Amino acid sequence: MPTLRPWLLVLCSGTVNFLVRALVYTFGRLEVRGRERVPQGASIMVANHVHLLDPPLVVAVCPRPVHAMAKRELFETPLVGWVFWGMRAFPVRRYSADMGALRAARAILRRDEPVLIFPEGTRSPTGQLQPVLPGAAAVAVLSGAELVPVAITGTEQITVPGVFFAWMRGARPRITVECGEPFTRPAELKQASKATEASDYIMRRVAALLPEQYRGAYGSGSEGNLVFRRSEVRPTAPRRG
Repeated sequence: MPTLRPWLLVLCSGTVNFLVRALVYTFGRLEVRGRERVPQGASIMVANHVHLLDPPLVVAVCPRPVHAMAKRELFETPLVGWVFWGMRAFPVRRYSADMGALRAARAILRRDEPVLIFPEGTRSPTGQLQPVLPGAAAVAVLSGAELVPVAITGTEQITVPGVFFAWMRGARPRITVECGEPFTRPAELKQASKATEASDYIMRRVAALLPEQYRGAYGSGSEGNLVFRRSEVRPTAPRRG
């Protein structure tokens, strides 16, 4: 992570947050609910993921500085990478046990600051919740910090250049970010051997905030079943020739 002086980090973060809010309020109709539920002190915000804009959007509307965990590839992309560094995010390798990312998250929590994670590990192509990626949920499962479910809807409608045409027609998409009540895992799900059950429990708290059409793998009919991804192996491209 680039070493930035504290005042420069605050300036960069404030600038990114201002630009994100300006973008969303200009091209969409944003509604934020429950931001006052984000507790003081250490907490882990757990959100669904439907668009690249989701991490900076949640960070921009949160009443406290938030550190988002985002895939490492974003930080290696010109311009996009600087946006994520500027908003206090930190990288994670999605298809391996990234101990560096876990240590970074724990250091942030020890400073009594919130961490934002997306346990699905990647954006949903349909907007519906996908089975949790075990490694992506590790911070939430291994930490004893309070958990805050976050539901994001409407960002899947933001496409380029489609969003500009919608703005010109006065048909701005409705975008909602809702923070639920903070919670902790039940005592019976705090053992390391219960990591899968804990991940499922956490994602169902996120699903409960979402409209049924967004709940996907955690929707109606999945009750009583453990929903998770069985493999974290990176997909390989087909060989040519």
